[in-house]
Amino acid sequence: MDNIEIHGMSRGAFLVRGALATGAAMGAASVTPWVASALAKDGGGDVDILNFALTLEYLEADFYRTGLKHLSGDARTMAKLFGQHEAEHVAALRQMIVKLGGKPAAKPTFKFGVTDQKSFLKLAKTLEDTGVSAYNGAAPSIKTKEVLAAAGSIVQVEARHAAVIRRLTGAEPAPHKFDPAMEKDAVLKAVQPLVA
Repeated sequence: MDNIEIHGMSRGAFLVRGALATGAAMGAASVTPWVASALAKDGGGDVDILNFALTLEYLEADFYRTGLKHLSGDARTMAKLFGQHEAEHVAALRQMIVKLGGKPAAKPTFKFGVTDQKSFLKLAKTLEDTGVSAYNGAAPSIKTKEVLAAAGSIVQVEARHAAVIRRLTGAEPAPHKFDPAMEKDAVLKAVQPLVA
């Protein structure tokens, strides 16, 4: 059952894309437990987890690179810096995947629908919160200390990005002691109409 393909996508890729769509639509807190579950059901080896993280980093790097034209002031300064961080995360993850004998995932094409600074910051908040939540959700499935150390190092930077973006949007930088979670059935119901 784990080898089922949905329109050329493996079951794992389908679940991970669904988790990304949920994070974008419902917020970061909704994906943490589900991403861990999706990875576990797909085998969740370290290379698979790194490729999942790589896809998130591709998304964020592309988002910051393409969004600069809509920004000014502190938002532009932070987006430029964060974009550099994300590009470095991409390079580091690709290198680690190759070192483990894997093949880095191809970079997908993204469409963000950002039209101004307000819409950029709103989506940045969701993407950064989702990134943090996804790393946290995947961490228990990581088997290699080196991979866990790399993920732990990246998630800390992502959390700092999230806090800055939240501050720029006027939101509380750290509103919860722990991220709230959404039940799997509710996540699947929310994801279904969002997955192409």
